[in-house]
Amino acid sequence: MGRVTTRRRVARLTLGARVTRREDILVVEEPLEIRVGGRPLAVTMRTPGHDVELAAGFLVSEGVIARGDEFAAARFCDDGSTQGNTYNVLDVALAPGVAPPSPALAREFFTTSSCGLCGKASIDAVRTQSRFEVRDDTLRVAIDTLVTLPDRLRAAQDVFESTGGLHAAGLYRADTDEMLVVREDVGRHNAVDKVVGWALTHDLLPLTGTVLMVSGRASFELTQKAAMAGIPMLAAVSAPSSLAVELAIECGMTLVGFLRGESMVVYAGGQRVEEQQGFERPSAEGSAA
Repeated sequence: MGRVTTRRRVARLTLGARVTRREDILVVEEPLEIRVGGRPLAVTMRTPGHDVELAAGFLVSEGVIARGDEFAAARFCDDGSTQGNTYNVLDVALAPGVAPPSPALAREFFTTSSCGLCGKASIDAVRTQSRFEVRDDTLRVAIDTLVTLPDRLRAAQDVFESTGGLHAAGLYRADTDEMLVVREDVGRHNAVDKVVGWALTHDLLPLTGTVLMVSGRASFELTQKAAMAGIPMLAAVSAPSSLAVELAIECGMTLVGFLRGESMVVYAGGQRVEEQQGFERPSAEGSAA
């Protein structure tokens, strides 16, 4: 199995100080080719580890599957090189009767660790219809709980502490006050796919009553991935994009950005953010005036 981190000799330069040389720990980035039934579907740059979850979550995001019993198995296979099995090719078997991905879903080129949609063959292929409805989800989360989620996510980032080079996504369940799972990856969309894939393999979809907490910004793609998994709230430490906000409003999802310290900005679905004294409840469409 590919390593999550590697070491390299580096030189540290500081203005007005002597050069120091030491080993630095780097996060590993390697390609993963996802196949379904032996047919190539996509290649993504990722941090090795939890690759089956990554593939499962990717297929949920693409609308290929939505239940645990639709994902039969996955195995690493020979990539055709002289090195044999490199654990960078994963072949997924769908359950009998589950339709294979449409050829239109196949990515025309590599997806990078910073872009999960850039390999789409057309703009029309970007929007994917979810099987799950989040608009009527009764999730409610108190503000004093929401402000703890970034620190709880960071505390579970084992590899980030040594490399500083990974995104993270965590799944919080409100009724048990529990961070169910946290996954790290060099790509923020991969981290979310790993979380969704974990949920699929534990037969937890749709993820009603949960919050998806991410360490970076809230892009359109991450909002869509949350919707595809039936997650009613997405919270991010950084800014959302305009399309992310539009999609959240369209889906009836709660979208929280700039969740840092004791403050946040609610962009959509504010009815799920519980009031506290001195705080005006945001409207369902966005933040309070």
